[in-house]
Amino acid sequence: MPAVRSVFISDIHLGTRACQADRLLEFLREYPASHLYLIGDIIDFWSMSRGIQWTSTQNTVVQKVLRRARHGEQVVFVPGNHDEALRDYCGVAFGDIVVARDFVHETADGRRFLLTHGDDFDQVTRYHRWVAILGDMAYNGLVRANGWLSGARRLLGIPGYWSLAGYAKRRVKTALQFIFDFEDSVIRHVRDQRLDGVICGHIHWAALKEIDGLIYANCGDWVDSCTAIVEHEDGRLELVDWAAASRRSARPPVPVTVAGGP
Repeated sequence: MPAVRSVFISDIHLGTRACQADRLLEFLREYPASHLYLIGDIIDFWSMSRGIQWTSTQNTVVQKVLRRARHGEQVVFVPGNHDEALRDYCGVAFGDIVVARDFVHETADGRRFLLTHGDDFDQVTRYHRWVAILGDMAYNGLVRANGWLSGARRLLGIPGYWSLAGYAKRRVKTALQFIFDFEDSVIRHVRDQRLDGVICGHIHWAALKEIDGLIYANCGDWVDSCTAIVEHEDGRLELVDWAAASRRSARPPVPVTVAGGP
């Protein structure tokens, strides 16, 4: 019996050292579903062009997704900018996995959501690719530094998880303005499409909220925040913060946000 109706994840960045595949596997085991949506940057071809960091755990993630598809779970892959090469195969099914440029998901309560990675609404990624690549390298540096810091915190016996990359985003005014501009741009597009909301990724900033009467949901990522969006059997959306849960706990983490129907 599925634990939830749908699971939405993005920005796994397989092929990089920063990918937290072990935590993702824990999450996937806890949340079987009828629908699994992979909303971009699942494989990081950008980083892999500079050096591949592929682990056995990352292999297991791929096998887990393929197994879920074989066992009847609907799996849809919406490529992002880091795996944009796969956009050439939109409309093609690889085994039991469908690749789509964008996708419209209807929730159990009848709402229609656009599923898109989100880079189309990022002016830097669209028109200044070299700046985006430099920013990606800087972000990866912050994530690596966060790994060292987390190790030091464990050695010192400091409990809890603290994100250096997230702290930097909260402190830098221009980064926050970029996030707000991104959200507004996505919501304007969704309104033009006469949809009820959007579920996206790209900016590594998890969110689930109402903006001007529409639902904005961002899956976050699996290199830093370890977050995902899930849909319950009644159509409610929930933002799950897996990193906030204790690694030793056998219970699923407490939801941070829940959005029901209109």
